[in-house]
Amino acid sequence: MQFIKYILLFLIFIASNLIGKTISQKYKLRFNELEEMKNALNIFKAKIKFTYEPIGEIFEDISNQTTKTNIKNLFKNAQIALENKSASKAWQYALDTTNTNMKQDDIETLRNLGKLLGTENLDGQISQIDLTEDFLEIQIKQAEEEKKKNEKLYQKLGSIIGLGIVVMLI
Repeated sequence: MQFIKYILLFLIFIASNLIGKTISQKYKLRFNELEEMKNALNIFKAKIKFTYEPIGEIFEDISNQTTKTNIKNLFKNAQIALENKSASKAWQYALDTTNTNMKQDDIETLRNLGKLLGTENLDGQISQIDLTEDFLEIQIKQAEEEKKKNEKLYQKLGSIIGLGIVVMLI
């Protein structure tokens, strides 16, 4: 009977550690996704400026080049939605339907980019991408600070809470 009790206490400790790691991982994932989105916008800007490809093809190229699954899905969903919708509405749809680790502020920054997609001239779209990149840079810095501050905190908090539960149950 004691053996089962110790196994259960060990499992509680492991579970609380995993919960702490999962929460701390969200900060890292958000930071990585914002970095990847900034890189994707650089590709987007370069393709608009130099290749004059249609937006649908650019979305497809970006989805093939990105490494983060959520960002890849975002551009893929936008490309698919572009078949039935305008570029602006397709971008909005992709932002609404794609699961990411970004905060609502990050999504709103990207949503502003979509307002001018396909409706402005080339210079207007490029300036909107530049503006979005500037806002993303600020949010990347904030995400990095949050990651540094909270990543270890939640990992240690999970361990301490698990240890506290185990001690109380002994």
